[in-house]
Amino acid sequence: MEEKKQKASLWFRKLRDEFCQAFENLDGGSFKRKNWKHKGSGGGEMSIMKGDVFEKVGVNISTVSGQFTEEYRSKIKGTESSPNYWASGISLVAHMKSPKIPAFHFNTRFLVTGESWFGGGADMTPTFVNKKDTKLFHSKMEEACAPYNESYYPDFKKRCDEYFYLPHRNEPRGEGGIFFDYLNTGDWEKDFSFLKSVGQKTLEAITEIVKQHKGLNWTKEEKEQQLIKRGRYVEFNLLWDRGTLFGIKTGGSTEAILMSMPPTVKWA
Repeated sequence: MEEKKQKASLWFRKLRDEFCQAFENLDGGSFKRKNWKHKGSGGGEMSIMKGDVFEKVGVNISTVSGQFTEEYRSKIKGTESSPNYWASGISLVAHMKSPKIPAFHFNTRFLVTGESWFGGGADMTPTFVNKKDTKLFHSKMEEACAPYNESYYPDFKKRCDEYFYLPHRNEPRGEGGIFFDYLNTGDWEKDFSFLKSVGQKTLEAITEIVKQHKGLNWTKEEKEQQLIKRGRYVEFNLLWDRGTLFGIKTGGSTEAILMSMPPTVKWA
C-alpha cells in the first residue's frame, strides 16, 4: 500500500506540471505557487494563474493524512474500525476571461481508510452552449473510459449529470462530463491506469477547446451573462459539493479549498 500511495501522489504532481505548462503556453502568463500544511500530517501546493485567457485558473495538489471526526466518520467508507485516513489528489478549476470559452473542472484522488479507492471526474460549464464543444469534451471522456470498461462512460456520465445539479434551481450546472467514486475493481494497476487516462484526456479536451475560441471577440452583454452563470457555480460549490465539505471537515487549507471560486461574479 505504501508503494501505491507513493505512485499515486507522484502522478498527481506530474499531471499538475503538465496542466500548468499547457495553460502557460495557451495564455502567455505564469503560475504562482504556494504551499500549505495540513493540521494532521502532510499538506499541499496551490498553483494559481490570472492571465489574458484564463481569468483565474487553479491547479492544486495535496497529500494528507489524519483522523476523521466522530461526526464525519459515518459518511466515509472503511472507517468502521478506525478513523484514520490518507488522501492524495489533484484539483483543477479554470474560469476563462472570454464568455465564449467554458469553465472547466477536474479532479482525481486516491483515498485510503480501512479500504482504498479512486474517485474524481471532469465536467464543463459553458455560459453559451456550443454543441461542438460539448461533443468534443464528451468524446474525450469516452476515449478515457473505453479501453477499461464499456459501461464506464455511460455510467459515469449519468452520475455526473446527477451530481452536478442544482436542486434548489432545478437545473444542471453545465454540460456534464464524467464522475466516479469508490472505484476499486480489485485490479489496482488497471484502476490507476484509468485514472491517469482521465487526466490526460481532460488536458487534451481543455487545450483543444481553448485554442479554438481564445481569439473570438465578445461583448459587454455576453460578459454580464458569464458573471451571472458563475453565480450558479458558486451556489453549487458552497451548497452541494462533497469535495468542498471533505476539505473543510478534514482541516484542509481554506484558501486551497475555495480556489474554485471565480474571481468576479454577479447575481441578477
